[in-house]
Amino acid sequence: MTIPLLTDVVIILGLSLGVILVFQRFRLPLVLGFLLTGIIAGPHGLGLVRAVHEVEVLAEVGVILLLFSIGIEFSLGSLVRIWRSVVLGGGLQVFLTGVAAWGLARAFGQVGAEAVFAAMLVSLSSTAIVLRLLQDRAEIETPQGKTTLGILIFQDMAIVPMMLFTPLLALGGGDITGPLLSLILKALLIVGLVLLAARWAVPWLLFRVARTRNREVFLLATVGMGLAAAWLTSLAGLSLALGAFLAGLVISESEYSAQALGEVLPFKQVFLSFFFVSVGMLLNLDFVFSSLVQVSVATLLVLVLKAGVATLAIRLLGFSLKTALLGGLTLSQVGEFSFILSRVGIQYGLLPGEHEQLFLAVSVLTMAATPFIIAGAPGLVDRILVLPLPSWLVRQSGPGDVDVGLPLDEPLSDHLIIVGYGVNGRNLARAAQVAGIPYLILETNPDTVKRERRKGEAMVYGDGTHPAILEHAGVEQARILVSAIADPGATRTIIQAAKRLNPGLFVLARTRYVEEVEPLYGVGADDVIPEEFETSVEILVRVLRRYLIPQVEIEEFVGDVRSKGYEMFREISADPGVDPQDIGEHIPDSEVVTVEVGEESYLVGRTLEEVALRAEYGVTLLAVRRSGETLPNPGAGFRLQAKDQLIIFGSPRQVADAAALARGADTWIQPQ
Repeated sequence: MTIPLLTDVVIILGLSLGVILVFQRFRLPLVLGFLLTGIIAGPHGLGLVRAVHEVEVLAEVGVILLLFSIGIEFSLGSLVRIWRSVVLGGGLQVFLTGVAAWGLARAFGQVGAEAVFAAMLVSLSSTAIVLRLLQDRAEIETPQGKTTLGILIFQDMAIVPMMLFTPLLALGGGDITGPLLSLILKALLIVGLVLLAARWAVPWLLFRVARTRNREVFLLATVGMGLAAAWLTSLAGLSLALGAFLAGLVISESEYSAQALGEVLPFKQVFLSFFFVSVGMLLNLDFVFSSLVQVSVATLLVLVLKAGVATLAIRLLGFSLKTALLGGLTLSQVGEFSFILSRVGIQYGLLPGEHEQLFLAVSVLTMAATPFIIAGAPGLVDRILVLPLPSWLVRQSGPGDVDVGLPLDEPLSDHLIIVGYGVNGRNLARAAQVAGIPYLILETNPDTVKRERRKGEAMVYGDGTHPAILEHAGVEQARILVSAIADPGATRTIIQAAKRLNPGLFVLARTRYVEEVEPLYGVGADDVIPEEFETSVEILVRVLRRYLIPQVEIEEFVGDVRSKGYEMFREISADPGVDPQDIGEHIPDSEVVTVEVGEESYLVGRTLEEVALRAEYGVTLLAVRRSGETLPNPGAGFRLQAKDQLIIFGSPRQVADAAALARGADTWIQPQ
């Protein structure tokens, strides 16, 4: 006996595989491949799939798992930090887009309730497509990624009052006080349950599940919680996706979030592909070709309108114009929840038959264009920013009245510039403060700037990709610039701009993946730290500690790994020439480090001639720092003291031996 749905699933998976292989070969967006699969297999294509409704149900599961995984990767703390993007940004975007779309609908002949309903349809963007693409491009943690996520969360919540309002709109009005109060009470109840679950219930349950050491049980518990939360929010009249996102947030607060995410991801990828296929099935190519001019004009107008309004909404939050433009372009498509809302509108006669296919065609085409828009957005934004734009539009202090003046009494020189105040930027700033290194932070989140400046942090609101902002931060007088942001495209722009202004500046960049190292060296970075590589080093360290390997040997091994690993990355870029200050970077298997002489060290009270670092240990003493003063190339009679900082040069093994000697007599290693 053949199961009809199983036949359709096999057809979809087989056809998807063929299309995706072709798209992968030509480096085309995979989302577009799934949309094309739906167009080919759907009722308006070859008609290969007949269980269209069942496929839509599988697609809904994909959206649920997507939001569930996003919630796990996020956290309640992260959500609180972007509350302005959710409430203010999302509210502004939906309202302003609705008003603009209503005016556009009126201009095209729609009147009254139909124009209002069309405005609601256009105001929503695609959570599934946008978040999938941002995840693939590792841009969720960028300023535009966080802002976009906040606006999408608001849109997912806004669909509920829109669906409640649609029947009243069709009837020409009515009292909506009761339904709205009920909705608010339900929302408050759900938020309370989420907070309680995150604090007590979920950690307790996952702990007992994890103790079974059974992967299948853990998988059932994880997926079960996500689907249960989606089901409960749907019973309360809220969206399935919102419930799944809240469930993910709850799990993100536990120590089991990484394992939960790893278990869910394979299922998310499979089911989410059904969503994109189901969207493609809706498109009627006969209608598109017969009304090509009308469809093309409408699609272009929607893309421009939504991008422009979303840009304005994000700009009004106080973000830089670049962040606003990138976020606006990302939100320029029509969303999947618009399809759900359209079904209600058709039921109540608010979307006439002649407009239904136009809406579907425009929606699918804007979704299909989204991968290309997001991929081309950085280049397009760079071109826009060089235009002669009004000063009120490009000025760095937005309506949030962020103070962009330098938070210091005296101009900086020989200082450190930190671009980005995430985990890496925050830790670097703290270390610089302890070490007495003058520094300045550039940050594009106005809330962070206000909060940290009140605490006395040396922070400026500004986008480091703009040369004017770098000049404002004193890049021409700086010694080092560290790009600690997650956006590889913006990092490349920052490096190029900084090197043009100060060719002698040492630029260190953080990046997520090893494959991004080559482009960063290619545009002028002096050093690149790939988190993927450093994570592997940290794993090695922890494994060796569990096997009780001596710390000195671990440091020696790590130094050797880093030396060989980073030398491999440096070979990618052209040799920039040797700088005496950076000699350790240009001689293979060598490094320059600073070690401090301990109170019990063998070195205390001895002269350099007595110690014979060069003869016995193979290291060269370049300089000594004592009481804040640097003493270069000290002579043989120089007598060492406790707390002296020795700047030494040698191979990783030689440096490790000398460092052990300097720390204390108990760790002294006899020279080989």
